[in-house]
Amino acid sequence: MFPWKRELVNYPFYLIMHPFNGYWDLKYERSKKTNLILSFAILFLLALTNILQTQYSGFLVQVVNPDNMNSLMEIVYVVVPVLFWCVANWSLTTLMDGEGKFEEIFTSTCFALIPLVVINFPWIWLSNVISLQETSFFRFSGSVAVAWFLFLMFVGNMTVHQYSPMKTIATGILTIVAMGFMAFLCMLFFSLMQQIVAFVSIIYQEIVLRS
Repeated sequence: MFPWKRELVNYPFYLIMHPFNGYWDLKYERSKKTNLILSFAILFLLALTNILQTQYSGFLVQVVNPDNMNSLMEIVYVVVPVLFWCVANWSLTTLMDGEGKFEEIFTSTCFALIPLVVINFPWIWLSNVISLQETSFFRFSGSVAVAWFLFLMFVGNMTVHQYSPMKTIATGILTIVAMGFMAFLCMLFFSLMQQIVAFVSIIYQEIVLRS
């Protein structure tokens, strides 16, 4: 394996095990192009993990009927929250003396998703061979993945913006509130567009019927 390929594989694992040094390197030392490539790869792997988890997890831990699974929506469930977080965080931190650029917020967020892939992916197959009593290990590992993800998000946000821990927590809470506001505006926009389309459709049908 070429050195640059080895570095692409090893660095994400280095970051999640040494988040403070890893995020510092991510912001100041590493190639922005390489960071973006890895970020999109992580997003793709998380979306793939969600699709496979919905489709192939064991029936003891399955919470969604695989027959009702929509692969496109599984991708949306991954990409949209990440974009909402990045846009909301960038908008707020720009007003709060944050040093992070949008690209740095995006890459730090994507790297924080790695535990959700590393931990959850093996359980797709393990969940098919565990007993009812062993499902507690599945739930516990999922909780560990989420906790690890949140910790990496905290460290990444603090490093990217050069914030104190308390300011990082406050910014994170405000970002979540802003995400909710953005989601409300998007729902309002799509609802309005749906009504406009329905109105135009009715007018068109009236014209066709009268002609």
